[in-house]
Amino acid sequence: MNTVVDKFIKYVQYDTESDTETGLTPSTPGQMVLAQELVRELEEMGLSNVSLDENGYVMAVLPSNIDKEVPAVGFVSHMDTSPDFTGKHVKPQFVKNYDGDDIVLNKEQNIIMKVADFPDLKMYTGQTLITTDGTTLLGADDKAGIAEIMTAVEYLINHPEIKHGPVHIGFTPDEEIGQGADFFNVKKFGADFAYTLDGGELGELQYENFNAAYAEVSFKGRNVHPGMAKDKMINSINILQEFTAQLPKDEVPEKTENYEGFYHLLGMEGSVENSKLKYIIRDFDMTAYKARKKKFETICKELQLKYGKDNVTLEMKDQYFNMREKVEPVKYIVDIAEQAMKDVGVEPMVIPIRGGTDGSRLSYMGLPCPNIFAGGHNFHGRFEYVPVDSMQKAVDVILRVVELISKR
Repeated sequence: MNTVVDKFIKYVQYDTESDTETGLTPSTPGQMVLAQELVRELEEMGLSNVSLDENGYVMAVLPSNIDKEVPAVGFVSHMDTSPDFTGKHVKPQFVKNYDGDDIVLNKEQNIIMKVADFPDLKMYTGQTLITTDGTTLLGADDKAGIAEIMTAVEYLINHPEIKHGPVHIGFTPDEEIGQGADFFNVKKFGADFAYTLDGGELGELQYENFNAAYAEVSFKGRNVHPGMAKDKMINSINILQEFTAQLPKDEVPEKTENYEGFYHLLGMEGSVENSKLKYIIRDFDMTAYKARKKKFETICKELQLKYGKDNVTLEMKDQYFNMREKVEPVKYIVDIAEQAMKDVGVEPMVIPIRGGTDGSRLSYMGLPCPNIFAGGHNFHGRFEYVPVDSMQKAVDVILRVVELISKR
């Protein structure tokens, strides 16, 4: 039986970076390649109802081994990695018996992960860490989750003395671009409830996440030779700056935490003739979330009055909503996960997700789905790492969750 580390190192070799521009599901071919490998492994383990559909969704069932009816539990992770940083040619490195000091990721390029920048490193002194080589992300978000689920299922198969009800497995594409649940067939999946294992440090347990929207604001100008531009030129970049100046400067990701919402400028492009802003809007509270969207609309209307309706346009869409509304009626599933952590020696941290997971959308699709830690840190960049002990603890939590459900 391969360990969780063996599986993780294998899965991160697959280039599964998602892409917002293709319009496909999965958005990139590498995700389907990994999906096919996972199907092969699940079939080799002997799971039932193993399937891979045309959109890259992998599903399987480990049948119950007890003679009473208990709820069917699901475990879900996503196969893609973030398009924010390359996940191609990942070269994981092991830092054994970590000494608590800065870690040289790449000596040739002088890439160093500094404790001053990432103080959480100190928590793992004496442990083994898996890091990048400084040139790619690692992919612990969320291949750690996949490896943990696969390891737990394999363990259950090899240890039939552990009693369990039906265990349903799901791996999704394109979570990182907000499309992970687009074609997830909840009825086919068949679980009564589920848990995502998605990112997050040891002990994280979450059933609240942001309400989320994506917005693009476009500005049109009029170009005239600058030497003859008086009262004729309209510089779209200047209109863009007027828009950004009306947003609160401290309500941004780098200045907010806990339950504080934000506006996040993802990117901009511009010339005199045409400019564009790309934002995500986040807030836990629905009233505050709606107010944030309303602010975008109000600023745009003011600029339209000043520059013309066709010169300022807003496209805005909801991405997902806070899962708390759907999970609270079945709060016992959070309690089960919390108890499982305590039983295996992990201190639970019930905190909000400052982001979103497949679980938030799946909860609104009828599959309540809190999130359990997968162990990683510093996602979407060269400083991503995961402690080996945290991955093994995530496996232990899955196994204990399954046991606790079998006793209901």
